[in-house]
Amino acid sequence: MKQRWQVLLGISLGLVALAAGLLAGRSTTEGWQLAARWTARAGFPLLILTYSASSLARLWPGPETRALLRERRYWGLGFAACHMIHLAALITFLRLSGTQRPLPTLLGGGLAYLLLIAMTLTSTDAAMRRLGRWWKRLHTFGIHWLWFIFAFSYVGRIARPETRMTGLIGGGIAIAALGLRIAARVKTRRPAALSR
Repeated sequence: MKQRWQVLLGISLGLVALAAGLLAGRSTTEGWQLAARWTARAGFPLLILTYSASSLARLWPGPETRALLRERRYWGLGFAACHMIHLAALITFLRLSGTQRPLPTLLGGGLAYLLLIAMTLTSTDAAMRRLGRWWKRLHTFGIHWLWFIFAFSYVGRIARPETRMTGLIGGGIAIAALGLRIAARVKTRRPAALSR
């Protein structure tokens, strides 16, 4: 029960980012555009914590990293809550502005939300037991796809001067998180290789 504060944190971050965007916009449409952008950014650290939890626990075992790994489910649910607020802001902005998203963006983002919803609905011990190895496949693919969508989005901003700094920071964090996962995988496999 006590770990559920991460979900409340996700909701709070999403609502604060939503309100900040609406207040900062010079028009209703711009306010919703900023709200969509800032709610995505607000959830990004929660996704990175969820994505990196097992890697941090393997690379630097200790009370803090073990606690992060133990509570990873709730960090993920916090991200899901924040990202649903982002979805509401994004849909509102698209409706107000009449902006059309390219088909690849709709497909990639749509798959990310389907996976996020599926992962949220199966984030219980009972679902883990029922699904067996399919639970791990769903959650492994899902977290990597969500990471990819954010990484791709941030790296794509590097080419434009007005968004370059955001792209470098967000893309750098995403790449560093992937680096942690690779390093943890190498560390886990190395003792097995040495024992042969």
